Amino acid sequence: MPRPLSAAFLGMSLDGFIAGPGDELDWLERGGPPEDHGYAGFFASVDALLVGRRTWEVVCRFPAWPYEGKRVFVLTRRPAEGGHGERFVAGTPAQVLAALGEEGIRKVYVDGGIVVSQFVGAGLLDELTVSILPVIIGRGVRLFVDAGPERWLDLAGSRVFGSGMVQLRYIVRGAPAPSPP
Repeated sequence: MPRPLSAAFLGMSLDGFIAGPGDELDWLERGGPPEDHGYAGFFASVDALLVGRRTWEVVCRFPAWPYEGKRVFVLTRRPAEGGHGERFVAGTPAQVLAALGEEGIRKVYVDGGIVVSQFVGAGLLDELTVSILPVIIGRGVRLFVDAGPERWLDLAGSRVFGSGMVQLRYIVRGAPAPSPP
């Protein structure tokens, strides 16, 4: 069975942060009136999510579960109990991706700075969409930390929004053909 495609879709400050120092995400919504950034279409295109433990802990504090209708896997070495049917998995990116493929998953949304960095470092991230917001938050959680060896990506698309946000969609070189945006 072929391995699932893996894709990330993230918002980031101009200075490279995906969350504030206390994992705050409220700055992501202060950029102006709501705009269609393509997230709903991306979310509809994936079969499952693979999130890091820290991301899962942040999302569990949201007023509503944002992953309704999707299978969610939490990459962690520490046992936990989920309240939304999520499953907790451990292993290398290759092992986890292979296990997801065995379950019939064709495309997985990889989320969380550490998990995205691990997938990039392992050469297993196929697509990356980064929406860069016109804000400098100064400190917080970086998108890439110890992301392994140098990797080149090919620009598959870009968009500029009225809010000043710039969205870049990349395909990692050597990855399978991109899915439609």
